[in-house]
Amino acid sequence: VQLVESGGESVQAGGSLKLSCAASGNTDSTLCMGWFRQAPGKEREGLATIDNDGRTSVAESVRGRFTISQDNAKTTLYLQMNSLKPEDSAMYYCAGKKYCYMKTYDYWDQGTQVTVS
Repeated sequence: VQLVESGGESVQAGGSLKLSCAASGNTDSTLCMGWFRQAPGKEREGLATIDNDGRTSVAESVRGRFTISQDNAKTTLYLQMNSLKPEDSAMYYCAGKKYCYMKTYDYWDQGTQVTVS
């Protein structure tokens, strides 16, 4: 499985960004997908997950501003980020695993930088 992320850039506070994560290969291994971020000097933070049935879970810290979704083919994962704040600046990652109840994500992308100023 290969995950390729795009969409990270620098934006002004209050703006919006949409990150994409394209999955290729054995996508049956990534029925559960998630978004994470990590800022310098901070622990990695889980932001949102989506399972194969389209059920989503969003962290309280970003709920109401961030939305996770997938395309109909379930090969591209999205993270719509609205009302961005400087504290949202971080490296953002998408990840995949077989099922959401599993603890560990098996597949990760290279990350994309989001900077909010």
